[in-house]
Amino acid sequence: MTYDGYHAKIEYDAELDTFRGEILGLNGGADFYGRNSKELRAEFKRSLHAFLEVCKEKGIEPRHHYSGKFNLRIPPELHEQLAITAQAKGTSVNKLAQEALQKEIRDAG
Repeated sequence: MTYDGYHAKIEYDAELDTFRGEILGLNGGADFYGRNSKELRAEFKRSLHAFLEVCKEKGIEPRHHYSGKFNLRIPPELHEQLAITAQAKGTSVNKLAQEALQKEIRDAG
């Protein structure tokens, strides 16, 4: 679920017999509940606005900052295959991995 550029993950909570949403990518936690999509959307907006208001009052940046760098641990055999594939394509391991990640995100979206 998306609202105003913010994304939420929705899961069913069997104990409460309702749906729970969690707003992703924030510098803190913000969740919301609803029994159907209409309730979820309304609660998403309320929860996000409340979170943003608290951030504003406390001078906190609402979104988590990402550096663009992360370490990835893979088996040596996969690393070798990745390096050979990148070399064969005339590109870098980093560029090949970046393209694979972008494809995964597009396909999941």
